[in-house]
Amino acid sequence: MSTRTVDEPLREVGRSGGNRGFAASFREIYGYRQLLRRLVQRELRAKYKNSSLGILWSLVRPLAQLLIYYIAIGQFLGAARAIPDFAIFVFTGLTVWGLYSEIVSAGTTSIVGNAGLVKKVYVPREIFPLAAVGGAMFNFLVQFFILVVATVVLGRAPLHWDLLYAVGSIAIVVVLGTALALVLSALNVYLRDVQHLVEIMLLIFFWASPITYSMRFVNDALHGSLLEELYLANPVTLAVIGMQKAMWMAGAEDPTQYWPSHLALRMAIALVASIVLFFVAQSIFSRLQSNFAQEL
Repeated sequence: MSTRTVDEPLREVGRSGGNRGFAASFREIYGYRQLLRRLVQRELRAKYKNSSLGILWSLVRPLAQLLIYYIAIGQFLGAARAIPDFAIFVFTGLTVWGLYSEIVSAGTTSIVGNAGLVKKVYVPREIFPLAAVGGAMFNFLVQFFILVVATVVLGRAPLHWDLLYAVGSIAIVVVLGTALALVLSALNVYLRDVQHLVEIMLLIFFWASPITYSMRFVNDALHGSLLEELYLANPVTLAVIGMQKAMWMAGAEDPTQYWPSHLALRMAIALVASIVLFFVAQSIFSRLQSNFAQEL
């Protein structure tokens, strides 16, 4: 019995290369939304595989950091005497910073880490950094839940309108972190030194935000100078301060604590700038992604 080949027009699979723009990329990613969800689940399962504590391990690192900073900086250096509810203050900053650093660090290695899948089948490459964002968001929600519980247990539940600052802080961190994850993940394919540089830069920039020290210390040292304005130009710094404004009730009630003027406006500008950076990052990623399979 003979087999007859049916002539059909050739169909293009995947991208044809070049920059297709944000709208086309979004539609393509939306079409692969089930795969994106599975990649997030895979990351979480792989991270806690064969672990008896499971997702509770997502709390171990920030709690260990909290203990170290509370003892070393809070007690030995006396910061706890100048900052009321120092444990809540530090854990609030660590929660925000943890979300940002995990998005950037995990996003940077996301393409290289999925090299086997990138080389074998076509999927929108943006899915891999976005899966890293999803995993980081899950870990953040666990830590944020613990933070909320801690404020309730201590009788410092943030029941005030300043809680809206938390929404802005999370938005800034997620948008900015995703933008950086897109660019850095693409660059890391071509230059693997990028992931090591990111680790060092995150370690350095941790101290560029008032996580283990109060913003009042910064104001006392810089006295509202241009250097202080440059310090406050960092969107992550504003996100940390905004989360403290929302969750750290002792600071909100203490008249000696310092809050930057026009904080809401500063955060709004930072969010707009982060959104613009996100569009630029997506454009750069779209231009670089066509040669990922060959480079990997």
